[in-house]
Amino acid sequence: MANLKKDVSAFGVFSIATGAMISSGIFILPGLAFAKVGPAVFISYFAAGVLGIIGVFSMIELSTALPKAGGDYYFINKTFGPMIGSISGFLGLFALSLKSAFAIFGISEIIFIYTGINPLLSGSVLCILFVMLNIVGVKEAAVFQTIMVALLLTLMSVYIITGIPQVNSGYFSNFNLSEINNILITSGFIFISFGGLLKVANVSEEVANPKRNLPLGMISSIIVVTVIYTLTTFVLTGTLAPEVFRESLTPVADSAKITLGSIGYIIIIIASTLAFFTTANAGILAASRYPLALSLDHLLPKKIGRINSRTDTPVISIIITGAIVFLSLLLPLETLVKAASTVILTSYVLTNLSVIIFRESRITNYRPSFKAPLYPWLQIFSILLFAFFIVDLGLSAIEISITLILIGLIIYLVYGRRKAKRESALLHLMKRIVDKHLQSDSIEDEFRDIIINRDNIEQDNFDILIKNADIIDIQGHISFESLLKITSKDIAEKTGTPADEVIKLYLARQSESNTAISDFLAIPHILIGGTDKMFMYVVRAKDGIIFTDTEDSIKAVFLLGGTKDRRVLHLRTIAAIASLVSEPDFYRKWEEAGNPVDLKNLLILNTRQRYN
Repeated sequence: MANLKKDVSAFGVFSIATGAMISSGIFILPGLAFAKVGPAVFISYFAAGVLGIIGVFSMIELSTALPKAGGDYYFINKTFGPMIGSISGFLGLFALSLKSAFAIFGISEIIFIYTGINPLLSGSVLCILFVMLNIVGVKEAAVFQTIMVALLLTLMSVYIITGIPQVNSGYFSNFNLSEINNILITSGFIFISFGGLLKVANVSEEVANPKRNLPLGMISSIIVVTVIYTLTTFVLTGTLAPEVFRESLTPVADSAKITLGSIGYIIIIIASTLAFFTTANAGILAASRYPLALSLDHLLPKKIGRINSRTDTPVISIIITGAIVFLSLLLPLETLVKAASTVILTSYVLTNLSVIIFRESRITNYRPSFKAPLYPWLQIFSILLFAFFIVDLGLSAIEISITLILIGLIIYLVYGRRKAKRESALLHLMKRIVDKHLQSDSIEDEFRDIIINRDNIEQDNFDILIKNADIIDIQGHISFESLLKITSKDIAEKTGTPADEVIKLYLARQSESNTAISDFLAIPHILIGGTDKMFMYVVRAKDGIIFTDTEDSIKAVFLLGGTKDRRVLHLRTIAAIASLVSEPDFYRKWEEAGNPVDLKNLLILNTRQRYN
């Protein structure tokens, strides 16, 4: 299957996150929030932004460690296993699809006000438009997103700059900072405005240089959005009479009419339309990566995750997402959007828990380039905080979420359970606690492949050999012949060459020419009968292996063999090993590697000459 393109820049990440956050959070919610907390509403928005930064640190850590399509689904699947992962994937799909439908509904209502066109008809056309845009390519969708976000931020800046000088300090007369509890409760109420950050994780596989661009784009986005939200609500409070602000569902437009007249009203209508456009576009872009990720893990049919060779996008997955968004337009949205917010908060809880499990499981190839600070206290605090917000959203939202959970569970039981891979970080942690010898390397191999893709490490046939090689740690000071007796039976099973013949071939090769390259390294290699066969055993002997009277303490042995038709690969492999061990500190790293996984990482991820 083709890989997704890596062409989303840091500003593309910023635009996707910002566009996903600036919509109903500032154009609808401020009036409802003001009714709860009064003139301190801008403090609540600022506090919600701070909470968003706290919550997003773990998301950034996971995204830089595992930049994969599906984002939070992938993290949760690899943490808790396929059943919880499947449920999380379907919940994420429904949540982002519903939010996109809500945004399209907002655009359709604006179109209806000025043209009288049926909202369902215009919503259907818009849905098709966004689906086609995302099929063309994520770069094109991100460019479109960038343009819209730039215009949106420009218009909101004009509103803030012209509005601040007109703020009436008398409207702040009832400001009471001592009601800190009410301010924090309101922060929880409006926190759904910051849910767009989860969408970036879903397209992290398509981000160029994710080690830099993901943290830079996500952190700068939430800072900018927090500043915009705080200043906008400050201007709203200072320009709208309290009785008007409290009852308004279009407070920014009402305020702009006061500060800028009819021109200001038009500016904000344009800005709100852009905001809904960016939310709808980012929502479909991110939501479509859930079916893609589920299919890659065999939890949905493989065809759903197929990447179109011409556009490098998951066309079927995008179309399915578009269909769900269209169907959502037929439903009452208020309660469903609230349920979607419950799902997003649940994702924050599970991602923080995932960081704890990944770190404590000590999976070698869990290598985030950005680490969340104050571990584990920040994660524990975040889990408790977001759990409180979930409860605070109310019973109806939780009931609908449970219904969506059941849908995901049924699909898993009917289809995914038969084909799912069950290796997870939680299982890895349990095995580490109970018996370290029970651990499987499958999740290590998968995470290593992610690192290779993330860091754009070029691979060759030597890397494939290493991935399939057996890693053997030898205890005690033994002879080369004793080593062959340990490995020959397994070589015989793999190649069909009798074990005693394998030993004879290696000993004959050693007698003809010493295969010990130095007092540290030996590369014994033979030709065997047959066609298209190649094998390698990587042996580490801390006490040394005796090859000759002078090379009597060899620490690293690459036991190599293959048929005549693989002779070119045979020679290139020897050259690759020589290049590898010539790197500075290789000997020290070899001896310090704690386990076979560490050794494979050293051999695959280290700098060396590549031979294709």
